[in-house]
Amino acid sequence: MKTTIAQIGKHVGETVTIGAWLANKRSSGKIAFLQLRDGTGFIQGVVVKAEVAEDIFALAKEMTQESSLFVTGTVREDDRAPSGYELTVTSLELISEAKDYPITPKEHGTEFLMDHRHLWLRSKRQHAIMRVRNEIIRATYEFFHKEGFVKVDPPILTGSSAEGTTNLFHTKYFDEDAYLSQSGQLYMEAAAMALGKVFSFGPTFRAEKSKTRRHLIEFWMIEPEMAFMDHEESLEVQENYVSYVVQSVLENCRLELKALDRDVSRLEKVQAPFPRITYDEAVELLKKEGHEIQWGEDFGAPHETAIAEKYDKPVFITHYPAEIKAFYMKPDPERSDVVLCADLIAPEGYGEIIGGSQRIDDEELLKQRYEEHNLSDDAYKWYMDLRTYGTVPHSGFGLGLERTVGWICGTEHVRETIPFPRLLNRLYP
Repeated sequence: MKTTIAQIGKHVGETVTIGAWLANKRSSGKIAFLQLRDGTGFIQGVVVKAEVAEDIFALAKEMTQESSLFVTGTVREDDRAPSGYELTVTSLELISEAKDYPITPKEHGTEFLMDHRHLWLRSKRQHAIMRVRNEIIRATYEFFHKEGFVKVDPPILTGSSAEGTTNLFHTKYFDEDAYLSQSGQLYMEAAAMALGKVFSFGPTFRAEKSKTRRHLIEFWMIEPEMAFMDHEESLEVQENYVSYVVQSVLENCRLELKALDRDVSRLEKVQAPFPRITYDEAVELLKKEGHEIQWGEDFGAPHETAIAEKYDKPVFITHYPAEIKAFYMKPDPERSDVVLCADLIAPEGYGEIIGGSQRIDDEELLKQRYEEHNLSDDAYKWYMDLRTYGTVPHSGFGLGLERTVGWICGTEHVRETIPFPRLLNRLYP
């Protein structure tokens, strides 16, 4: 019977065949221990010389790392194995021998591993991170489907910037200028006016020359947008969504978190509601901690980390100064110098994972913002139409997938959280 490592627990005592690669091996004279992987998981295959044909045992000892093979054997329970099962091998069939595999069990430098990212993905740690990423994506679709959201795909090629910045990748769109999208948000606002509650999930691009452990040039964003919803209601959606994703990973990726040596007790605390502090309170907190920061300045990584250390859950920082936020954010009706917005800061130094706000729904105020930010009436006329024709209170947010994966997995650098990272100095492989 053919099966996978992930399904092998259903076949205890049975003889099965799996297609696999040899991740590693060791032998002690009359027994060979094969560390096998098939993409769904890892398992140890035990080959006993006295129990198999001579050529099978010879193959087990001679096979090279990352050679591919079909393995047949009997499934048995083993409490010492990470998955709880082992395979007593009865037969091996070599598919393809791998020669001089470059990533050996010894230590390798980061640049070497990044040059071989197409192979590094096969390692146990990278495999675990990709499986957690997949679970976050699965749980995201599940959450928004349950909450009545419609998936909408905004364009990747755009004629203007979502946030009026210059950190865009420029290209020619026949005889026009075009840019790779840095956010689908403005288009999602249009979709929300048609469909009520919507979300997008796609690649975004930022041409920032940043080398920090939190930054990628190309990354994926989940961007919900909600009609008839104010800032406070949006915060509830955000905390419920993040809680749902974290609990789904805890439920479905225990083996992966164990492989990553992740302290799951920290993740178990991530349940809504989350604490909230205002920007004003955050500035005062930072000053008391000895940080040099003035009201009106944006927070950097050290500031976010210092704030997050006060809590064992993600924390919302709300009501930032209007001057340091995007043109479309709605001012607080009781205080025009701050906007109805929030950043969600992850614990353990992982920084901002969500940025969100209530959007300006007043046509005259948005016209004023266009003038203040020198935005082209021609490029943004369609966005103004959303206020002209049936404007409503609406809010939305964006969650960065890779930062969220990094936080949940406990990785040191965001480059490990995406299959093929695009960094300032890296476009290969």
